[in-house]
Amino acid sequence: MHAEQISVFLENKAGRLCEVTGTLAAAGVNIRALSLADTSDFGVLRLIVNDTAKAKQVLKDRGFTVGKTSVVAVEVPDRPGGLHEILEVLQKAGTNVEYMYAFVQQTGSNAVMIFRFDNPDEAVKVLERNGMRIIDGQRLYGM
Repeated sequence: MHAEQISVFLENKAGRLCEVTGTLAAAGVNIRALSLADTSDFGVLRLIVNDTAKAKQVLKDRGFTVGKTSVVAVEVPDRPGGLHEILEVLQKAGTNVEYMYAFVQQTGSNAVMIFRFDNPDEAVKVLERNGMRIIDGQRLYGM
Protein backbone atom coordinates (compact mmCIF):
# COMPACT_ATOMS: atom_id res chain seq x y z
CA MET A 1 0.00 0.00 0.00
CA HIS A 2 2.96 2.26 -0.50
CA ALA A 3 3.77 4.57 -3.37
CA GLU A 4 7.17 5.52 -4.72
CA GLN A 5 8.44 9.06 -4.61
CA ILE A 6 11.67 10.32 -6.11
CA SER A 7 13.77 12.99 -4.43
CA VAL A 8 16.05 15.17 -6.51
CA PHE A 9 18.79 17.21 -4.85
CA LEU A 10 19.24 20.57 -6.54
CA GLU A 11 21.82 23.31 -6.21
CA ASN A 12 20.03 26.45 -5.14
CA LYS A 13 20.61 28.37 -8.38
CA ALA A 14 18.49 29.70 -11.21
CA GLY A 15 17.46 27.21 -13.87
CA ARG A 16 18.00 23.91 -12.01
CA LEU A 17 14.29 23.30 -11.38
CA CYS A 18 13.53 24.11 -15.01
CA GLU A 19 16.18 21.61 -16.07
CA VAL A 20 14.45 18.87 -14.06
CA THR A 21 11.01 19.60 -15.47
CA GLY A 22 12.39 19.87 -19.00
CA THR A 23 14.20 16.54 -18.66
CA LEU A 24 11.04 14.83 -17.44
CA ALA A 25 8.89 16.45 -20.13
CA ALA A 26 11.27 15.36 -22.89
CA ALA A 27 11.13 11.80 -21.55
CA GLY A 28 7.32 11.81 -21.46
CA VAL A 29 7.17 11.56 -17.66
CA ASN A 30 4.11 13.18 -16.10
CA ILE A 31 4.47 14.87 -12.70
CA ARG A 32 1.47 14.00 -10.50
CA ALA A 33 2.51 15.79 -7.29
CA LEU A 34 5.52 17.67 -6.00
CA SER A 35 7.03 19.41 -3.05
CA LEU A 36 10.09 21.65 -3.00
CA ALA A 37 12.00 22.49 0.17
CA ASP A 38 15.16 24.51 0.28
CA THR A 39 18.08 25.54 2.41
CA SER A 40 20.57 28.26 1.54
CA ASP A 41 22.74 25.83 -0.43
CA PHE A 42 20.43 23.22 -1.97
CA GLY A 43 16.86 22.15 -2.44
CA VAL A 44 15.07 18.83 -2.27
CA LEU A 45 12.43 18.30 -4.93
CA ARG A 46 10.07 15.44 -4.08
CA LEU A 47 8.01 14.07 -6.94
CA ILE A 48 5.26 11.56 -7.55
CA VAL A 49 5.38 10.71 -11.25
CA ASN A 50 3.64 8.28 -13.57
CA ASP A 51 6.86 6.33 -14.27
CA THR A 52 9.27 6.37 -11.32
CA ALA A 53 11.96 4.14 -12.88
CA LYS A 54 12.12 6.16 -16.10
CA ALA A 55 12.17 9.49 -14.23
CA LYS A 56 14.95 8.32 -11.95
CA GLN A 57 17.05 7.09 -14.87
CA VAL A 58 16.70 10.14 -17.11
CA LEU A 59 17.50 12.48 -14.23
CA LYS A 60 20.56 10.44 -13.23
CA ASP A 61 21.66 10.48 -16.86
CA ARG A 62 21.56 14.30 -16.70
CA GLY A 63 23.78 14.30 -13.61
CA PHE A 64 21.18 14.82 -10.90
CA THR A 65 21.41 13.05 -7.55
CA VAL A 66 18.16 11.11 -7.26
CA GLY A 67 16.79 8.92 -4.48
CA LYS A 68 13.66 6.82 -4.14
CA THR A 69 11.47 6.82 -1.04
CA SER A 70 8.38 4.93 0.04
CA VAL A 71 5.45 7.20 0.88
CA VAL A 72 1.78 6.64 1.71
CA ALA A 73 -1.10 8.34 -0.10
CA VAL A 74 -4.20 8.84 2.02
CA GLU A 75 -7.64 10.09 1.02
CA VAL A 76 -8.60 12.99 3.24
CA PRO A 77 -12.20 14.18 3.55
CA ASP A 78 -12.35 17.54 1.78
CA ARG A 79 -14.01 19.42 4.62
CA PRO A 80 -12.94 21.36 7.69
CA GLY A 81 -11.23 18.97 10.12
CA GLY A 82 -10.63 16.19 7.58
CA LEU A 83 -6.85 16.32 7.87
CA HIS A 84 -7.03 16.87 11.62
CA GLU A 85 -8.96 13.60 12.06
CA ILE A 86 -6.20 11.66 10.31
CA LEU A 87 -3.43 13.41 12.22
CA GLU A 88 -5.25 12.80 15.50
CA VAL A 89 -5.48 9.04 14.79
CA LEU A 90 -1.76 8.99 13.99
CA GLN A 91 -0.86 11.02 17.08
CA LYS A 92 -2.85 8.73 19.40
CA ALA A 93 -0.98 5.74 17.94
CA GLY A 94 2.39 7.46 18.44
CA THR A 95 3.06 7.54 14.68
CA ASN A 96 5.47 10.23 13.53
CA VAL A 97 4.84 12.19 10.33
CA GLU A 98 8.21 13.18 8.87
CA TYR A 99 6.65 15.34 6.16
CA MET A 100 3.59 15.57 3.97
CA TYR A 101 2.25 17.42 0.96
CA ALA A 102 -0.97 17.61 -1.03
CA PHE A 103 -1.85 15.87 -4.24
CA VAL A 104 -4.33 17.85 -6.33
CA GLN A 105 -7.13 16.13 -8.21
CA GLN A 106 -9.40 17.84 -10.69
CA THR A 107 -12.43 15.85 -9.61
CA GLY A 108 -13.54 14.01 -6.52
CA SER A 109 -14.91 14.75 -3.11
CA ASN A 110 -11.71 13.88 -1.22
CA ALA A 111 -8.29 15.41 -1.15
CA VAL A 112 -5.16 13.25 -1.23
CA MET A 113 -2.19 13.76 1.08
CA ILE A 114 1.22 12.20 0.55
CA PHE A 115 2.82 11.21 3.86
CA ARG A 116 6.32 10.13 4.77
CA PHE A 117 6.23 8.25 8.08
CA ASP A 118 9.04 7.03 10.30
CA ASN A 119 7.33 3.60 10.20
CA PRO A 120 5.15 3.43 7.06
CA ASP A 121 3.94 -0.16 7.54
CA GLU A 122 2.67 0.57 11.04
CA ALA A 123 1.12 3.86 9.88
CA VAL A 124 -0.83 2.05 7.15
CA LYS A 125 -2.15 -0.47 9.73
CA VAL A 126 -3.21 2.33 12.07
CA LEU A 127 -4.95 4.25 9.31
CA GLU A 128 -6.76 1.22 7.90
CA ARG A 129 -7.89 0.10 11.38
CA ASN A 130 -9.47 3.53 11.74
CA GLY A 131 -11.32 3.42 8.43
CA MET A 132 -8.94 5.66 6.49
CA ARG A 133 -8.55 4.93 2.79
CA ILE A 134 -5.02 4.32 1.49
CA ILE A 135 -4.40 4.80 -2.22
CA ASP A 136 -2.03 2.28 -3.79
CA GLY A 137 0.78 3.47 -6.00
CA GLN A 138 -0.63 2.31 -9.33
CA ARG A 139 -3.89 4.17 -8.77
CA LEU A 140 -2.04 7.26 -7.56
CA TYR A 141 0.28 7.42 -10.59
CA GLY A 142 -2.72 7.35 -12.90
CA MET A 143 -4.81 10.00 -11.17
